[in-house]
Amino acid sequence: MFPETKIAVFKGRSVRKILYQNEWWFSIIDAVQVLTDTQRPRKYWSDLKKKLIKEGYSEVSEKIGQLKMPAPDGKMRDTDCANTETLFRIVQTIPSPKAEPFKRWLARVGYERIQEIENPELATKRTRMLYKLKGYSDDWIEKRMRGIAIREELTDEWQKRGAQEDKDYEILTAEISKATFGVTPSEYKEIKGLKRQNLRDHMDDFELIFTMLGERSTIEIHRNEDSRGVNKLKSDANAGGRIAGNARKALERRLKRPIVSGHNYLKENEDGKKIR
Repeated sequence: MFPETKIAVFKGRSVRKILYQNEWWFSIIDAVQVLTDTQRPRKYWSDLKKKLIKEGYSEVSEKIGQLKMPAPDGKMRDTDCANTETLFRIVQTIPSPKAEPFKRWLARVGYERIQEIENPELATKRTRMLYKLKGYSDDWIEKRMRGIAIREELTDEWQKRGAQEDKDYEILTAEISKATFGVTPSEYKEIKGLKRQNLRDHMDDFELIFTMLGERSTIEIHRNEDSRGVNKLKSDANAGGRIAGNARKALERRLKRPIVSGHNYLKENEDGKKIR
């Protein structure tokens, strides 16, 4: 399973970050672009990395990790990333008037993660506040937060029961989605016209509810049958998804309209409406 990539904002510019080994790791390419305004941040970083090694900063290069992050085309790609400490070292080698404010920003973002580790409730409060600032309603936020908790519970079950590779989590997630909505997550994103955006952040009430039902049902099937191994987990995922899928179809027949649609928060927001 890929950890979820977040977007941090420095002076209106996006910097991708991801939780790895219980701390924030940042896209070095994004940081380089923010600091230098270059149109070729990959080339700049490639040259800088060679310079660091040549000047004896090999330990910096050794602490750089390649983590999968969403690229502009929406695909997950290996990206050079650094934790807060290593990125500090890299920033110090870049001549830019933005370096000092960027380091202060970086220290604050890293410190927030330390606070969240010590008090997990802070992370929940910050997430709620971010959704609130984006214009989501309180009712929608409650469902989204509950969905996040169920998703974490599900992936923990998968890990304990034999899912090991990122591909395993993708397959199991797609199995629930296909059985619940008739489409995989990637197909669902195409329906909604999404690329890098998080699919669930663009679901309406019913879509979130049926997502939760499919995943919560799968958790209970795993536990009830003490499932082990990816093949059994996949069978359970299909069964849990079908429970939600049958409920969706029943509601669609009654409402005489589909639940799966191209509507999403992005479009709702552009129309001046709040997502429900």
